[in-house]
Amino acid sequence: MLPAYLPNNFATLTGGGMPIDMRRTWSDGRRILGDGKTIRGFVGGVTAGILIGLLQMYAEISGLVPWFPSHTLTAVILLAVGSLLGDLIKSFFKRRQGIERGGEWFLVDQLDFVIGALLLTLLLDSAWVVQTITLPLLITILILTPLLHRTVNIIGYKLGLKKVPW
Repeated sequence: MLPAYLPNNFATLTGGGMPIDMRRTWSDGRRILGDGKTIRGFVGGVTAGILIGLLQMYAEISGLVPWFPSHTLTAVILLAVGSLLGDLIKSFFKRRQGIERGGEWFLVDQLDFVIGALLLTLLLDSAWVVQTITLPLLITILILTPLLHRTVNIIGYKLGLKKVPW
């Protein structure tokens, strides 16, 4: 899941600049996504996800870590892109709910990127998902992700990289 986990962190680190929504508002008068979702952050996040996926593929092929599940280039790209698309879709709905940037939306904030990554990959590379993501693994991902997400965000907050610890 590293190609899905890393993009959000690197989007934060590489973000800034022009927002993806070009500062436009929706019919409800609220921003479509907000200033926190930038083109540079999206590209930086997806690039990081793909790079870590390529490293995993190299480690698998070279036999350095034989316990890694087999990745395909398609799955790596879809996991990375799907991760940030899930985050963008969540941000759209947060704005519609009146939750401002930095506001917490319990569990949705912790699982949006995993759901986005897995759904996009399931849609476009279902064979990889069916072969790789077993039911016990899926349950593990859905339980551990919120814990990992909170831990990483608290570390980012303490390092001054995030304004809120969620």
